[in-house]
Amino acid sequence: MKFSTTYTLSEIASILGCDFVGAPDFPVTGMNEIHVVTPGDIVFVDHPKYYDKALNSAATIILINKKVDCPEGKALLISDDPFRDFNVLTKKFRPFIAFAKANQPAYKIGKNSIVQPNVFIADGVEIGDNCVIHSNVSINNDCIIGDNVIIHSGTVIGTDAFYYKRRPDGYDKLLSNGRVIIEDNVEIGALCTIDRGVSGDTTIGYGSKIDNQVHIGHDTVLGKHVLIASQVGISGCVVIEDDAKLWGQAGVRSDVTIGKGAEVFAQSGISKDVPSGSSVFGSPAGNSKEKFKELAAVRMLPNFMKNNK
Repeated sequence: MKFSTTYTLSEIASILGCDFVGAPDFPVTGMNEIHVVTPGDIVFVDHPKYYDKALNSAATIILINKKVDCPEGKALLISDDPFRDFNVLTKKFRPFIAFAKANQPAYKIGKNSIVQPNVFIADGVEIGDNCVIHSNVSINNDCIIGDNVIIHSGTVIGTDAFYYKRRPDGYDKLLSNGRVIIEDNVEIGALCTIDRGVSGDTTIGYGSKIDNQVHIGHDTVLGKHVLIASQVGISGCVVIEDDAKLWGQAGVRSDVTIGKGAEVFAQSGISKDVPSGSSVFGSPAGNSKEKFKELAAVRMLPNFMKNNK
């Protein structure tokens, strides 16, 4: 998320009531997660295991729970609870807005677009030209829908990210302030859920087609002409490149890349990157030809054991 104006380090520290390391007028232009940060962004870190990753990232302001040596060209915000204070900034700079008032709609709908009954459209939403939004679809705050998009009944665009921190009394939620961007010529089936980015964008690329009952996690990026069959589950921060195909009930863990033109067979479990142009099967998934050979070998085991008694 980028702020509407540039703030200073001292101004942000004042909002949080915390100490800082760096010039008081050090510029702060936004806040983001580690995988999408750019210079001017705040990134938070609250575990020593990830200190180096945050300090060496593109972010220039690190919200951290320990005073450490500050890399040149960067600044620190010293907080006793960075997770909590990241939420404080979300509430400050992108507060949740309950709904768009009917008499003062704060959303835009393009030419020749059809919105069926019982569709919910929140503040800041933009819908392009020649779209069809079927009944009982929910499109939450600030989501962007391109031209020639079809969204079928019961789908929810812009649900909150599944992102929690364990506390002694339960789970504390990291608030989502990102968006969902759906590019032109996309079709999304019924009863799908697409999470908004925590601080960036979840993106569905040009011409992609998504079947019914698919879940796509926060900050995931689909390329162009991706095909996803029903009941696929995709975790957060996944990259699926152009022309990839994922067939029914496949599951994808967070932070992996499925390469251009790759094919994931049904009911596969993806736990690591899938090379471009390859096909994978099984759980954990592997080269499809090798996996089919393994299955053939397993089917032969009973006869092998019978003949070798």
